[in-house]
Parts: sequence; C-alpha cells; structure tokens
Amino acid sequence: MTQALLSRRSSPLVPVAIAALLLGALAVGSVFGARSGVLMVVGGLLGMALYHAAFGFTAAWRVFITERRGRGLRAQMVMLAIAVLLFFPALGAGSLFGQSVYGFVAPIGVSVVVGAFLFGVGMQLGGGCASGTLFTAGGGNARMLITLLFFIVGSLIGTAHFSWWQGLPAFRPVSLVSVAGTGGGIAISLALFAAIAAFTLVLEKRRHGGLEQAPRVDAGRRRWLTGPWPLLAGAVALALLNFATLALAGRPWGITSAFALWGAKGFEALGGDVSAWGYWQSPGNAAALEASAWSDITTVMNVGIMLGALAAASLAGRFAPNFRIPARSVLAAVIGGLMLGYGARLAFGCNIGAYFSGIASGSLHGWVWLVAGFAGNMLGVKLRPLFFAGEAGRRPAAKGC
Repeated sequence: MTQALLSRRSSPLVPVAIAALLLGALAVGSVFGARSGVLMVVGGLLGMALYHAAFGFTAAWRVFITERRGRGLRAQMVMLAIAVLLFFPALGAGSLFGQSVYGFVAPIGVSVVVGAFLFGVGMQLGGGCASGTLFTAGGGNARMLITLLFFIVGSLIGTAHFSWWQGLPAFRPVSLVSVAGTGGGIAISLALFAAIAAFTLVLEKRRHGGLEQAPRVDAGRRRWLTGPWPLLAGAVALALLNFATLALAGRPWGITSAFALWGAKGFEALGGDVSAWGYWQSPGNAAALEASAWSDITTVMNVGIMLGALAAASLAGRFAPNFRIPARSVLAAVIGGLMLGYGARLAFGCNIGAYFSGIASGSLHGWVWLVAGFAGNMLGVKLRPLFFAGEAGRRPAAKGC
C-alpha cells in the first residue's frame, strides 16, 4: 500500500533529498565530528516535522488575532510544556548524558522589546518566522526564498548596529531554573502555559460558541511518511528534537545566528570587512567568522531543516515551486525579511532561539519576547492588506506560516 502511494504521489526528488541529507551528515561528521553529523540529521527530522505538521507560528498567531481561533497557540503551549519538563532538570544539573549543557538566557532590555516587535511585524509581512522561512523555502515556496535572502541581509545589518543597541538600558539575565529551582521553575512555567491556553479557550468560545475541530488525519503508518500530521504530533516532535539538540550540541535549538554568519561571510567575499563590528569581536563570533561555515552547528542544522522539508514535500507530492509572484508580495517579502533578520539580532534570537528555546531554558527574556513579538504580529496583521490583495475580507488559512 505504502509503496503504491509513494509511486503515485511522491516526486523523483525524494531520493535526491534524502541522499543529500545523509551524505551531507556523513561528510560533516567525518570532518567536524560525529555530533555535528548527527545534528544535521536532527535538522532534517525537524524539517520533516515542521512541514508535515504545518507547524507555523506566524499563521497560528494571525488566526488568533483575526479569528480568535487558538488551536495553533494551544499546540505551542503543549510544545513548551514538554520542553520545560525535559530541559529544566538537565539545565539544573548542568549536564545531560555526560555532556555539559547550558540554556539560552539573555538580558531583558530595550533591544529585546524592539527587536521582538520588529520580528513580529516581519513575520506577517515576510510570511513566516525563522523556522517557517526555512521549511517553506525548502518545501518549494519560491517567495520564501526572497524572504530568506533578505532575512540574511537584515541579520547582517543587525550585527553592524548590535553594540549600540546593547548599550541601551537592560536588566541582567534571569533564569527560572536559577531563581526558583527546577521544580519551582517547572511549576511556574506550566501555570503560565495553562493560563495562556485557558485564555485562548475563553476567547474562542466567546467568539464562536465552541472550539474549532482539528482536521481528521489518517493515522496509518504511511501518513508518517507522506503527511499530513496532526498538529499536536508536530508539537511533540519539535519538543523532543529540541531536547535531542540540547543533548548533542550542549545548548538548545537556534536558527538565526547562522543567518548573520552567512551574511557576514557573503559580505566579506564581496570585499567588505565586519571584523571591527562589535558583534564579531566576541570570542565565539570571531571564531565562527574565521572558521568554515560547516563547522557551525546552527548552519548544519539549518541546511538539514531545508533538506528535510524538501524530502517531506516530495514525499507528499507537493513540491511545485511557483515563481509567478505579485510585485506587492515580493515587496512584502523584502521588507519582512529585513525586519525578521534585524529584529532577531537585537532580541537575541527568533521565535525558536528566543521564544521556544528561551522559555525552555527558563529565561525571562523568552517571555518578554513572546509579548513584544505578539504585539508586532498584531501590527503586521493590520499591514498585510497593503501587500496581499483581498486579504482584508478573506479568512486566513489556519495552517503553515
């Protein structure tokens, strides 16, 4: 049955995408260590999970803002709850399976608020978040390649201004794991997740009189290859794969630091010099700039995500890039991509590194990011009709980014 289904629907790109992922993992692992190679496979699994579950942060927030439908937001709370239950004990102990681990804990200041707000606006104009840009571009969305290109440009510009923004007022980094302990941090986090989920339930029932029913999904074995997956399956997969990243890399999943690195290397290849910029003078960033991009774990995982999404789209028979993009949509992708990249640098990360992994690390800056990023999405939703014809009178789709 599965073989027949794949022969009808899947694309010839399936073996190409899978081979590229596995061969890439072997090559990276042989040069930069086995953990790096395995992390590329983890990236591929993240790409497949994101694509098959259509796990988008952007559309989930847009649907709640415009329609008060909260199914996507509640799935995010499930994802965060699982992550916190897995992360906090490991972070409290300081090690996991013999590997030293640390979380993404950042200061709370003006740069985080402004950066997350800009990122939120960019999500709605660009059409995706950081993870959404990667998996939809890898899955064949030609417009998202434009968003990705300007995401990288915006990230580079953000590194040029990074030192100035970090000079603005900020509170010291705060971790719930350090302040409340492992058990206390988990209890506080779960209470907040439950409160947000309950808030979405109240507003959805008030607007519609009941809850949106999740689409029925065939639970057969073949569906795990060809999709679609239930949204909650995607939430569970992302939490588990982020934990796998923590175990292998010693830190959580992130995305956008690689975009800054790609932009800097591209700029230097064109004759520019970023070494005097404050962002690139920190020891870690300076070393990344000098080394091969393939030695960067975030780069390896990002490539894996795109290849995994390509494989998933091909397995589903849905890889069909459309290069006929309206001019206003292109303009929105350019503006949105710039805002996404710039905002992520200011805010110490994106919806993954700051929101998902930040909250999973117990960092209060992740919660600040959530509030400011959601506010930016509210403005971005209001701006969308300027770029997307018929948007004002059309109910937005509930899936994807």
